[in-house]
Amino acid sequence: MYTNNIDGFKEWIVANHNSDKATDAVSWEGKENGRSADAVINTLIVHMNKYAKTYSKAAMHNSNFATQEEFIFLIVLRALGSMSKMELIKKNIQDKPAGMKLIDRLINHGWVNQTDSPVDKRSKLISITQKGIEELDLHMDKIRVATKIVTGRLTDYEKNQLIILLSKLETFHQEIYQKNIAPADLLETVSKEL
Repeated sequence: MYTNNIDGFKEWIVANHNSDKATDAVSWEGKENGRSADAVINTLIVHMNKYAKTYSKAAMHNSNFATQEEFIFLIVLRALGSMSKMELIKKNIQDKPAGMKLIDRLINHGWVNQTDSPVDKRSKLISITQKGIEELDLHMDKIRVATKIVTGRLTDYEKNQLIILLSKLETFHQEIYQKNIAPADLLETVSKEL
């Protein structure tokens, strides 16, 4: 819901303005042939992901990182502290086998360590090491440049609006993701909830 302050009021205005007029004013390739806004949004998100990966690869050039996921895992551990392997994997929307391999690579580099969980002895806690912090710090300037490039020439206001919209989508999809619905049932189950 909306907060009880000026920012909440602004969010309410944006959410409740006459969306028909806004939709009519927006044009996109293929609209006149029936290409839906949903299709355009999906395409743009896929493209943005590819652009972001390109900039991430440039930031990793001449580094010890093999994938952008490696430094993302380290950034998450640095910002949020130690967590179980599965928490780290789920926080980064990875599938379990790929996430476990990634964690093993980080351990082999000495960038993270694992310890037994004091709560569940079957679970391992992962935390960033000093070596991992140093490796991350060595490349953070380039990583920040890459993230800045991804947002292009958006104004601060546009960035904030995009954060609001993407956060709304993130919340929606995170709830679905956490249900761990089988792929065979996913589309039908979620489309019924829409």
